[in-house]
Amino acid sequence: MYGDMPQVYIAEQYLDRLVSMDEQGTIHPWLATSWEIADGGLTYVFHLRHDVTFTDGTKFDAAAVKRNLDHMVDPATQSGTAGGYIRQYTRTDILDPYTAMVHLSSPYSAFLNVLAQGFLGIESPAALARPRDVNCQSPVGSGPFIIAHWDHQSEVILRRNPAYAWGPSTAQHQGPAWLDGIVWRFIAEPSVRFAMLQAGEVGVIDSVPPEGETPAKANPDVSLLMADRPGNPTNGTLNTLRPPFNDIRVREAFIRSADIDGALGSIFFHHYARAGGPLSLSTPDYSPNFEHTKDYDPKRANELLEKAGWKDRDSEGYRLRDGKRLTVHIPISTVLAPADRTLWEQVQATARQTGFDVRLEPLSETANIARSDAWDYDVRIGYWNTNTPDVLRIVFGSAFTNHFQHGIHQNASGYSSPIFDGVVEQALATQDPQQRKALYQQAQEIIAKAHLQITTYSQTTRLGVFSNVHGVRIEPSLRVINFYDAWMTP
Repeated sequence: MYGDMPQVYIAEQYLDRLVSMDEQGTIHPWLATSWEIADGGLTYVFHLRHDVTFTDGTKFDAAAVKRNLDHMVDPATQSGTAGGYIRQYTRTDILDPYTAMVHLSSPYSAFLNVLAQGFLGIESPAALARPRDVNCQSPVGSGPFIIAHWDHQSEVILRRNPAYAWGPSTAQHQGPAWLDGIVWRFIAEPSVRFAMLQAGEVGVIDSVPPEGETPAKANPDVSLLMADRPGNPTNGTLNTLRPPFNDIRVREAFIRSADIDGALGSIFFHHYARAGGPLSLSTPDYSPNFEHTKDYDPKRANELLEKAGWKDRDSEGYRLRDGKRLTVHIPISTVLAPADRTLWEQVQATARQTGFDVRLEPLSETANIARSDAWDYDVRIGYWNTNTPDVLRIVFGSAFTNHFQHGIHQNASGYSSPIFDGVVEQALATQDPQQRKALYQQAQEIIAKAHLQITTYSQTTRLGVFSNVHGVRIEPSLRVINFYDAWMTP
């Protein structure tokens, strides 16, 4: 939503990572050939490849690992996503040119998982030394493609890295990419993108519009490649730090007043499945037990509002307590997709039936961030894509209430529970997969019972591929597009 996902789509093509992840969630070597975990999970010793070179000629080594990790956690770099993932990082010791000892302040069982994400790709330390704007304009990695040109708001030109010889074991081949290059165009209007795909004017599009899915399946020249992304689903998070949602009864009533299944059916033609729990289906340690804790139930919503003291109604049917209307303020950023705006309009309509005055307030993205910074909202719309259930700690943990990403609080609800914090910290500390799974089950239950979000649907990669393009795949860690194995026929 705030640019991190579009950035990682591109980063996937030109950045390599220390480790890779397969479809089963197993971590494999990549730029690191092996590693040891010591000191109860506080120390990771990475043994690195000797043959990797960044595309500016800089050698990849332990100093490059140290420079990248230091850069990610430095507040001056504004690496909100990567830095947020590795807050436990303290330092890297260079044991020899190709051995890096990474120290953490506390055990972090998700460390290897997040290192497998494109957000934490390794850049050339020489390039990182440049001014930030220069580095963002022409970043340098060691991956199969090179950023050749970036025309703002128009396109990114990538060309093949002919020296590439260190692809991950999860890839379908080794050596340079098959494609000579990629022209990555930004086409905002979904119907235009889809029409260009059907006409063969582009080889691949992302975000196939829901109304295009049926005609795509009927078109022999178009195939669909789709995958739900892991993490916290698309949602509206309720601000518990002020009325009305400081009352758990009102939170649950609002959630029960939202007919999300009906909205998804009418807006997305039943092509988007409901995500009812705090974790998306593809997230490790996801539990299906909480998919129906947020189901539409206006009868229960009305009962809860009565118990909470919202017993009267005004002439327009909105609930009153002490003469004050039950009002919910939802800032709507200009970057929100039209279909998502329509979804919240339907939430507004169904919530009105139980007496909520839902006010959708259109704002520029700058104004929206300012409102968020000041906690001036009742519902904040967002999502969080990551390949670990530790997303629960980031989105709901008390330590993240005043931790910012792109100018907004990562814990948008303001929820604070010592019990929850203790459970997710235990999950990070254990190296036992079964114990960790049980702890994350407990964490999901706590969050589901706290009624902190209206969850809607999982973020999804929805690719349309023309018939002359082959080998496009969705990489496993974040379920985003990868062109390393792709090739074309005339």
